[in-house]
Amino acid sequence: MAKLNFGGSEENVVTRDEFPLAKAQEVLKDEVVAVIGYGVQGPGQALNQKDNGINVIVGQRKGTKTWDKAVNDGFVPGETLFEIEEALERGTVICYLLSDAAQIALWPTVKKHLTPGKALYFSHGFGITFNEQTGIIPPADVDVFLVAPKGSGTSLRRMFLQGRGLNSSYAIFQDATGKAFERVIALGIAVGSGYLFETDFKKEVYSDLTGERGTLMGCIQGIFAAQYEVLRSNGHSPSESFNETVEELTQSLMPLVAENGMDWMYANCSTTAQRGALDWWKKFRDATKPVFEDLYKSVATGVESQRSIDSNSKTDYREKLDAELAELRDSELWQAGKTVRSLRPENQAVEA
Repeated sequence: MAKLNFGGSEENVVTRDEFPLAKAQEVLKDEVVAVIGYGVQGPGQALNQKDNGINVIVGQRKGTKTWDKAVNDGFVPGETLFEIEEALERGTVICYLLSDAAQIALWPTVKKHLTPGKALYFSHGFGITFNEQTGIIPPADVDVFLVAPKGSGTSLRRMFLQGRGLNSSYAIFQDATGKAFERVIALGIAVGSGYLFETDFKKEVYSDLTGERGTLMGCIQGIFAAQYEVLRSNGHSPSESFNETVEELTQSLMPLVAENGMDWMYANCSTTAQRGALDWWKKFRDATKPVFEDLYKSVATGVESQRSIDSNSKTDYREKLDAELAELRDSELWQAGKTVRSLRPENQAVEA
């Protein structure tokens, strides 16, 4: 394990150089990895492991859209695709990739198949960290760990197919066999991680819930909407407002940040843009920091987890979610964005 300097702090990191795929394959050669859930993370993680030569099976309810998706992705009923309980019985590593609410509902069934020596794998620290709310308390004689890719399952799969890797965190909650470290790192490499950094279940879920509600999803939509509305209210057209709020950021500027950092992006913009950004970024930090502090407190005290459980466990959850997503999709901001995206050269039909 390498120790790398992150802004002045040393952290443990595992890279592909020290733990190559061949080593992961050797560690996992006698394992049957059962991926339970084929929704958000399941397809990417299962397919990447399959392509990496790991003995992976999928557990899903027959007759569902996700069962059909698994079949279309190449998993064979009765060979590599099974009803959930049969997959749980066959698996030596249980990749528990259902939604948090679904994990709670299925837990009694999962628990009875966690026989001594098996491993319980998560990609989120939610169920274990908030076990007073979830009831997820594993038996003491199984390994319990997580690999949390820092991105969606779709991104994980796309980057794998491009020969790249998505960085992931890993954590060990319980090492019953003495092999938990090798198992979790091997699985992290097998699912397509570029490298893995060390955390624990509590820190993973606290940072994850904060990030999703914050800069990764909630905050960024709020900032987009606020700037767009200000521009529109001052007479700017929808196309101009969208381009100056979203399109330039996603298509031009964020790739530069990803390439070499914020200062690199600033350095590649005009001096007028640089001056404005340097003058205003601290004002935005100071304005939003109290909101982030409230957010983190809401996560740490279990308010966010309980709200998620209560909301996502309702029978009409999917209908309400679809309505909320439709509100975003049908807003002027994102309808303008739909037209802007259609005008990108790569989305234009090739003229004869």
